[in-house]
Amino acid sequence: MAPCRRRIEAALAAFGPALRLATLALPVLLIASAAAAQALEPLTIVSGANRHRFQVEVARTDAERAQGLMFRRSLAPDRGMLFDFKRVEPVSMWMQNTYISLDMLFIRPDGSIARIAERTEPLSTRTIPSGEPVLAVLEVIGGTAERLGIKAGDRVEHPLFKAP
Repeated sequence: MAPCRRRIEAALAAFGPALRLATLALPVLLIASAAAAQALEPLTIVSGANRHRFQVEVARTDAERAQGLMFRRSLAPDRGMLFDFKRVEPVSMWMQNTYISLDMLFIRPDGSIARIAERTEPLSTRTIPSGEPVLAVLEVIGGTAERLGIKAGDRVEHPLFKAP
């Protein structure tokens, strides 16, 4: 027993400072990660005379777009994620590892909504195409488009889009 105990004590002595540093760093990393995930920007959808305001995370990098809203268990009714594809082209989305149903609004460069895929199926690997070249996709909680009367042709206001 004594030789094992000495090895364990030696290992703890050698790694003790690193373990203490990791223990202190972990909460800081978690807070920084949560802060990054909560960096919200205002976005408005104009539908007829109505203006619907949201706070959205913007996925600008390949890694952010790949992660999207995967593994989230909830999404507030006034929140969403805007995927900036950086160029105008046909895109396809999917719901792999996404636990909540979403409405996907496919948006042209001028901010007009080209198509809405409503109440997408959670955890599905079925692709959901834009139907035409778009610059971005806005994901909001499933049923939002119907609840607010948002339809194709309505306009999204955000600095990403250039009004005609």
